[in-house]
Amino acid sequence: MKQQWMRRLALMSSIISLAACSSLATKQAVPVSVKNNSPSLQASWVVMGENGQAIARAITTDTVCPALMQDGVAQTMSVRAAAATVAQRKTASKPDASKPSEFPVLTCEASLSKTTKTASIAGHDLPVPKAVVQKIVVVGDSGCRLKAADNYFQPCNDGEKWAFRSMVETAAKFKPDLVLHVGDYQYRENSCPEGHPECAGSPWGYGWDTWQADFFSPAQALLNAAPWVVVRGNHESCVRAGQGWWRFMDPRALQAGRDCNLDQDDMTGDYSAPYAVPLGSVGGQSAQFIVFDSSKVPYKNIPKTDPSHQIYLDQMKAVNQLAEQADFNLFTNHHPILGLSVEKKVSGGLDVKPGNGALQDIMQEVNPARLFSPKIQVAISGHVHLFEALTFSNDYPTQFVSGNGGSSLDIPLKTPLAAGVTPYPAAQLAHFSNSNDVGFMTLERQPNYWKVQAWNKNGQLMTECRMQEKSTECHHVAE
Repeated sequence: MKQQWMRRLALMSSIISLAACSSLATKQAVPVSVKNNSPSLQASWVVMGENGQAIARAITTDTVCPALMQDGVAQTMSVRAAAATVAQRKTASKPDASKPSEFPVLTCEASLSKTTKTASIAGHDLPVPKAVVQKIVVVGDSGCRLKAADNYFQPCNDGEKWAFRSMVETAAKFKPDLVLHVGDYQYRENSCPEGHPECAGSPWGYGWDTWQADFFSPAQALLNAAPWVVVRGNHESCVRAGQGWWRFMDPRALQAGRDCNLDQDDMTGDYSAPYAVPLGSVGGQSAQFIVFDSSKVPYKNIPKTDPSHQIYLDQMKAVNQLAEQADFNLFTNHHPILGLSVEKKVSGGLDVKPGNGALQDIMQEVNPARLFSPKIQVAISGHVHLFEALTFSNDYPTQFVSGNGGSSLDIPLKTPLAAGVTPYPAAQLAHFSNSNDVGFMTLERQPNYWKVQAWNKNGQLMTECRMQEKSTECHHVAE
């Protein structure tokens, strides 16, 4: 009997390994691994999905999914993505600087009940969502850049020059209820060349080893601390790390054709509908994040004949509808709509760039008065590798940029800004501060306002804001 059972178990494991993907709603007859503190468990965390549905995720080198324990009751996790090597596809790099994506791991998932008080996977405790979120840590643009096209190779082996891990460990000490990542998790696109000892031996490409090195290993302290809301960045588009985005990060069910494995499916894999994550009510005011996928947004206006123009137009209309669900709305996407950036001119000097023109052009079709729905009070983004706080003297949402999570940092803008500088012609800038110190933001809800603070990787306060309804006041903290 024992041999017969082992043969059946091996057969079932083979079937699971060959599965391409699964849905949370699908009940599968998957054998349950009940090992405690299993060495095969590579990562486990909680991601928040549509309408605040919490989803437990696990990555394992085992051939079967581990058990999810909820309040002491074991539950079978579903296979989200089986171990596989995905054939090389068109990427953002030249073919000879690309390679197939190897995923020698099983990705598993299961929904958490809203009444769950304790949860664990293979003996590893999971952070359980709170009905009312009061403290949020915001990070973004965190991976270590290895990019042959720019001849830029960040010292990934140096914890000071790529300080994501130390920043995460500092942020975790703030004991957040929720973590928001505003996109760009994985930057190691190309191999570290000879003569660069500070990145020598680094994994590269878009497979599991790179995701582990760039995100899951250094982010562990915050993955343990709180559930995550994840925003997709341009580095997670299909021509980059989109395969890992769909396997590991996105809260929605993985579907064939939406996995970025084949470039002919990119019009499906590169776009996803906005959704809301409720944050509960404080002082009688309900709040929520609205999560928007801008991973494929270009810098220039999108022609109306381009199919993506209609996609983004419809999605912005959906954002307006989502905003009706709460009193206070925090719109979050990767590309700053009301932020600023700076580039070196070929002739020398610096050129200040406004917010994302493609999104501004589409949004003014939907909301001509202020780009955003009148029920959206704040926008939080990344992409620009700085911390920025922008407030406006007329009716535009406050914009925060939290793109200083550890990747190669941008040149900060000199303050005070020159007269007339603005991220959008109609927006009258009242306050601007920025920093290129590696760091993070915190959002803390008070009974009648939000306290927003920017910290460097050592926990030193850089900027502080008080956000109330449509009025935000910020001041830069002297160093």
